Amino acid sequence: MDLREVGKYLSLVAETTIALLYAATTVIFIIAGLVMVGMAIRAYVETEQPAMLHLSLGFSFAVAGAAATMISAFLWNFEGAAVLLLVKSGFFTIGFIFIIYSILAYR
Repeated sequence: MDLREVGKYLSLVAETTIALLYAATTVIFIIAGLVMVGMAIRAYVETEQPAMLHLSLGFSFAVAGAAATMISAFLWNFEGAAVLLLVKSGFFTIGFIFIIYSILAYR
């Protein structure tokens, strides 16, 4: 095995490791986000505060953005990164707008 083959192997290992770390952290984010969605929905049911419904929508958009980006990244083999980032940023932005609105509306 010459140095070029070793370099290709190490590059493949690094790419695989990064992809697995990305998937793991995204799955953890999705789980945590869904827990927050559930907590906000429970708070809405208990208090009937519309702000809790807006909060759950905000977290839902953030989770949807993370999930859509991860699924698309693996389906497209991490090509088209600009589109993936645009989708994720769009969902996160809408989600955070709902979260901010829920905080302002609660006052």
